[in-house]
Amino acid sequence: MERHRFLRRFYPDQWVASAYGINYRQWFEKGYRAVAFDIDNTLVPHGAPADDRAIQLFRQLHTIGFKTCLVSNNKKSRVAPFAEDVHSDYLCMANKPAVRGYRKACERISVSPDKTLFIGDQLFTDVWGAKRAGLYTILVRPINPKEEIQIVLKRHLEKPVLKAYASDCLLQNPEEAKNDILKPQNDARETAGKK
Repeated sequence: MERHRFLRRFYPDQWVASAYGINYRQWFEKGYRAVAFDIDNTLVPHGAPADDRAIQLFRQLHTIGFKTCLVSNNKKSRVAPFAEDVHSDYLCMANKPAVRGYRKACERISVSPDKTLFIGDQLFTDVWGAKRAGLYTILVRPINPKEEIQIVLKRHLEKPVLKAYASDCLLQNPEEAKNDILKPQNDARETAGKK
């Protein structure tokens, strides 16, 4: 585990298959009051509009009592219509992974970072910045494996970090690791399709 010391700064707090399989009520009971999301390949395939699953998820979150915010590096023309469809606050052109964008999102919804979950599919763009800003981070598997070349290159850089993360989790808590992180790549799409 010592050899993973440098990589740990990039670890998510959790790594699960899908944003649609998380027990959000449990997180609310633990004291969290907001959920911030990346959009593309976290909630829907890249560039897709809000679908029924996403709309239902945000309805569920608001019913539980969560505030929500979409945090995206995309332009307003992409983010605002999605946010309107799911009735969420949003921050476009967030400049992730810069810490400022995550903190600004928390200010926008008036919830402190330590009471906010952040859910995204990219380790270095989504998770690393949110973690440095003080949010609890949950990494999900990308919904669609077909991605733009710059993202594909980032995925290659993510592999050694996630391998180290999985290894550390197996040593610390084997059963939880088996349930959460050691799932086939297509589990995220299968889980999403059942919702």
